[in-house]
Amino acid sequence: MFHAEHPDGQVVRREHDLLGEKDIPVDAYYGIHTMRARENFSLSGLPSHPRLIEAIALVKKAAAEANMELGFLDKEIGAAISQAASEVMAGQFSDQFIVDALQGGAGTSTHMNVNEVLANRACELIGAQKGDYHRVHPLEHVNLGQSTNDVYPTGLRIAAIWLIRSLCDACAQLQEELQAKEREFAGVIKVGRTQLQDAVPVLLGQEFGAYAQAVARDRWRLYKAEERLRQVNLGGTAIGTGLNADIRYIHLVNEKTRRFAGVGIARAEDMVDATQNADVFVEVSGLLKALAVNLTKICNDFRLLASGPYAGLGEIRLPEKQAGSSIMPGKVNPVIPEAVNQAAFHVMASDMAITLAAQAGQLELNAFLPLLAHHLLGSIGILTNAAKSLAFSCIQGISACPERCQALLLGSGATATALAPHIGYDKATELARMAYHSGRTIEKIALEENILTAEELAAILRPQAMTRPGRGK
Repeated sequence: MFHAEHPDGQVVRREHDLLGEKDIPVDAYYGIHTMRARENFSLSGLPSHPRLIEAIALVKKAAAEANMELGFLDKEIGAAISQAASEVMAGQFSDQFIVDALQGGAGTSTHMNVNEVLANRACELIGAQKGDYHRVHPLEHVNLGQSTNDVYPTGLRIAAIWLIRSLCDACAQLQEELQAKEREFAGVIKVGRTQLQDAVPVLLGQEFGAYAQAVARDRWRLYKAEERLRQVNLGGTAIGTGLNADIRYIHLVNEKTRRFAGVGIARAEDMVDATQNADVFVEVSGLLKALAVNLTKICNDFRLLASGPYAGLGEIRLPEKQAGSSIMPGKVNPVIPEAVNQAAFHVMASDMAITLAAQAGQLELNAFLPLLAHHLLGSIGILTNAAKSLAFSCIQGISACPERCQALLLGSGATATALAPHIGYDKATELARMAYHSGRTIEKIALEENILTAEELAAILRPQAMTRPGRGK
């Protein structure tokens, strides 16, 4: 290694690898492997997810501590690597992780980016210059007893668990806001609809209660998903057989990783299986897709229920967030549900990418984990933000329009079903058709035709009678 001035005036250091030499900015913490990856992969324009970098650095810290404890790594070097890893975990040097999220090599480039940043920071900590790999080497020291093929998927699983915990919290907040509206709207009766046609009466609170139940199921499924991600192949090295990793190291590095991560990870019973197969990520992605589906349904309903406000259903009002048109004065759009819809569509599309990446693995390794990681971690983050946005920027500010709900109910044929057990299906059908063609209400026609008395109608058409099991009285 030597320092020189580049033709453009930049001071550089020269590093070498199996392909030759390359100039690296003298102040950079990354090295030649990272630089080649930066040049090779200009695909998404996005870096690897920061929580993935944090999780990989955590694994590196655990490995350094385990190797020191077992006498495989000099204590000064190991302590410097461990401190460097802690700094990366705290968010330092984030501008040094420059490899594109989409890359060939099963994550090797991101892994090497972390190895080089830790090695060069460790060099500084022991008083050496960046690039002085005789003192701290990215592979011989930082990567001791490891491979991309066990470090990267372990980091991915840890990062996914961290993010899923935040998503579960967001789902809990969303559920609470929906349940608050369920209570608030418990007395608002309205038309229920099937196939977008008038059906039977329902309470607005019951509709919001159903939304809350759907989110509760998603929350439970995601909570249980953590169990699926806990089995890691750390210590399996290249293909899961553990070549070049001492058995004492394998046990110790998993123990330390579990403690540092605050996650109950465990070494997989079959590390070859855990190295070559990515089906667990497809399973977790499917749970994310299920949440995206439910969020889409809820947002679609909100947009319908709030449509108008004059020429639509107009049964609820969404909070007004911004002007809706550059040409139509006074227009306000349901922008939060629309945005959440788009987030959900993105997650559904990502599920397909994850599926394709997982099935494309061959023999002992899946080379497409970077694509899988990009979409899986991204989807969890997007859904977390979407759930929070829907809860606090939309649902919290929803108000009911009880007069509109009542008017639509009285003007519909929805009450005919409640009358059917008392006057017969055919007679109830006749009343519904007469109401439709005449513009009068079913109740008014029933009174005029002396089919039922006012007292009988009042008992049958009570909100409590029409929105609970039973025939009404």
